[in-house]
Amino acid sequence: MKTFADKRTTFNKLLTAPEILSMAVAPDALAARVAESVGFKAVFCAGYATSASTLALPDRGILDFGQMLHKLREIVAAVSVPVFADADTGYGDTENVARTVRSFEAAGAAGLFIEDQVWPKRCGHMAGKSVVPAEELAAKIQAAVAARKHQDFLIMSRTDARQVNGLQDALDRSKLYRQAGADIVFVEAPQSVDELKTIAQTFPETPLMSNMIEDGDTPLLTAKQLQDIGFSFTVHPNALTYAHAYADRELLSELATTGKTAKSRAHMIAFNDFNHFVGLEKLNALEAEYAPEKMTSFIE
Repeated sequence: MKTFADKRTTFNKLLTAPEILSMAVAPDALAARVAESVGFKAVFCAGYATSASTLALPDRGILDFGQMLHKLREIVAAVSVPVFADADTGYGDTENVARTVRSFEAAGAAGLFIEDQVWPKRCGHMAGKSVVPAEELAAKIQAAVAARKHQDFLIMSRTDARQVNGLQDALDRSKLYRQAGADIVFVEAPQSVDELKTIAQTFPETPLMSNMIEDGDTPLLTAKQLQDIGFSFTVHPNALTYAHAYADRELLSELATTGKTAKSRAHMIAFNDFNHFVGLEKLNALEAEYAPEKMTSFIE
């Protein structure tokens, strides 16, 4: 079984490999297990998906530290691949940031990002955002770096200043965050391919993340296109959440209307296949191994 340290080492290697790392945000442990099974080498635990799956509410700062940490633990426990985590604004001041880092690291995350929005924050592609002074997040980055126990636990800075103050301010802030100790830089919501190129040119030696959101402000590019521009990894934050909601609505509409799932059946996994996927045989074998009748041999 891979240790948390093993997963962090793996994530570091993936991040510095020539090929870009493509990650899906998993709304829950089952989605994370599916992502791993189809070949994703790492998964992401993020606020938008967690707020939707846990509270059925938008990404508007309603989800709290405890709920995010609980979801992270569930996802980490479900997969053997690294899990990177969204820590919003750090859930408070620098002392809270230190606590967040210690808690997320202990839960098994490969790293986390913190952002410079004013709380309550909102999804990076929603209107109406505002940002704190850059020095505030720089101090949080320093606190995060100081709080981690292992250097392989990576700290990423995220700035939402592009929509608020323009690209240059976002770049200047990210330079400050990098100087404060951020291992990875994330400029949220660039609005053109040229802006993506400018970000990559500004940070040629720094691991960079891109965010590919359906119907968002950033052009949707393939992983290869982003790799060619200079990005280290790309994340698909909402794809699974939107697909889940669509599938739920289609199936439940049919069920409510017709009383059965005949039309949707072709898009559902089979009973035995699902039980195999979630490890029923392993649990049955474990139960048999420690069945009372078998254990009597140890006490007679």
